Amino acid sequence: MKRSMFSVAVLGFVLAFLYVPILLVVAYGFIPNGISMSFFDANGDFAGFTGKWYAQIFSGHYSVRALLNSFWLSLTIAGLSTVVSCVIGTTSALALHRWKGRLQSLHHALVYTPLIMPDILIGISLLMLFVACRVDCGFWTILAAHVTFCVSYVVMTILARLQDFDDRIVEAAFDLGAGPWYTFFKVELPILLPGIVAGGLLAFTLSIDDVVITSFVNGAGTNTFPTYVSSMTKHSKNLPSVFALSTLMLIFTCVLVGFSKLLTMRSQVPQRRR
Repeated sequence: MKRSMFSVAVLGFVLAFLYVPILLVVAYGFIPNGISMSFFDANGDFAGFTGKWYAQIFSGHYSVRALLNSFWLSLTIAGLSTVVSCVIGTTSALALHRWKGRLQSLHHALVYTPLIMPDILIGISLLMLFVACRVDCGFWTILAAHVTFCVSYVVMTILARLQDFDDRIVEAAFDLGAGPWYTFFKVELPILLPGIVAGGLLAFTLSIDDVVITSFVNGAGTNTFPTYVSSMTKHSKNLPSVFALSTLMLIFTCVLVGFSKLLTMRSQVPQRRR
């Protein structure tokens, strides 16, 4: 079948639209002048590339210390919210899969609501809740807010995995004398693990780059990486450090996605008969 030039052009435009900005972020991490944000000097000559922004990050230079603190805060919150969301999301998905009824319909509606609710509405409602409960905004309010919207994505991902789950495997384990906990950890969990990992990666990505909800529930001294970057993008001479750190985050995310893909491929390989 002969390919149409129009379809090739559309494909090229879509790929460029998606990936050229990412390539620019990587390139600007090597820019020599952070004030002019240009690869050329005052005379118009090409100034080359530099790795000083990466050196500042790895050396913990004082000029990027606040940026690094916000990055580690985001990484900590994203990691904790991912773990909590996976635990709550897995139990919630199993409950929605096993039991049916009006209560479960309400349960499903409550889980599905954060997926369609605007982020600004979630942020305002959570802020009003914390104010009504007289809770000071800070680390724990950010963590609670991130878990609130990450759980829904984990539940939906695991529910998609449970659509192909054969419940007769669990019944067979019970018939052979296995208890509920043994059946879960030895039978159900290995089958659900790819879905849990996929949901966890999605929750981690959503948590580490959230700006809108976090801006409502953070407190003094608890700026996460996205909120800190959004406040310095227009007037900071250390902006290339943001691009360098973002590149490192991109590499880290690609490694996680590759690990998830490898785990999924290994789980799909049929076991050899003994």
